[in-house]
Amino acid sequence: MRIAVIGGTGLIGSQVVALLNAAGHEAVPHSPSTGLDLLSGEGLAAALAGTDVVVNLTNSPTFDEASPAFFRTTMNNLLDAAQDAGVGHAVVLSIVGADLVPDLVYYRAKVLQEEILKSGPIPWSIVRATQFFEFVDAVLAWTGDAGTVRLPATPIQPMAAADVARAVAEVSTGAPLNGVRDIAGPEVFTLDELGRITLEAEGDERAVVTDPAAGMFAAVPGDVIIARDGAVIAKTSYREWLAAR
Repeated sequence: MRIAVIGGTGLIGSQVVALLNAAGHEAVPHSPSTGLDLLSGEGLAAALAGTDVVVNLTNSPTFDEASPAFFRTTMNNLLDAAQDAGVGHAVVLSIVGADLVPDLVYYRAKVLQEEILKSGPIPWSIVRATQFFEFVDAVLAWTGDAGTVRLPATPIQPMAAADVARAVAEVSTGAPLNGVRDIAGPEVFTLDELGRITLEAEGDERAVVTDPAAGMFAAVPGDVIIARDGAVIAKTSYREWLAAR
C-alpha cells in the first residue's frame, strides 16, 4: 500500500515510516520540511495523490487555547483533500482518556480532532496512546528547580515511542476500525514515583516533592488516563527503556 504519513519526520512518524517501508509498503513522510503546510493546505493534494491510507501524526505547536483551532483547521483540510484523492483509510494518533480530562484545553482539542475524523467522509481508525517515556524529562522540567521537582501523584501508564509506532503501523495497514484502539505501557506509576525513578537512574540528586497542584497533570482527575479493559499492552518497561537509552 501507499501510505502518506503526515508528521512523518517526528518522533513517532519517522519510526512509523521505517516500519511500514521495512514491511514492503510505500510509506512517504510529509511535514513542513518536505513542503506540506497542513494549516493552509499547501502541498496536500500532491502528498495524497495515489495514496491508499493517510496517517495523521501532526501536533499542535502549543498546548494552550490555540490548540483547538489548530486541530480543527488541519483535520478539516486533511479530510477534504483525502476525499478528493480517494483515500480509503484515515488514521489519527490520540490520547488515552482525553475525553475525561475537560480541564486541559489540549486534551479537549484532541477530542475535537477525533470528532471531526469520526464525522468525516473517510473510513477511520483512532489509536489512543498513553504518555510516552520520551516526554518524562520534559514533564520533570516543567516543575523543577535546582533542588526539587514538584509532581502530583497522578496515576499514569507510560509507554515507549517505539511501541506506539508499532501500534500505529499495524492499524494503518489493516482494515479501518471505525473505532478506537487503546494502547498503553505494561506498568502503572504515580507521576511522583516515576519522577523519583527517573532522577535516581540519571544520578540527579534533586528531591521529588509530591504536590497535587503541580504541572499540567494536576488537572487529571483520578486514574482516567490509565488504560481500561481491552487495551493493547506494550512489552517495554520503563526501567528497561531507561537502561537502554
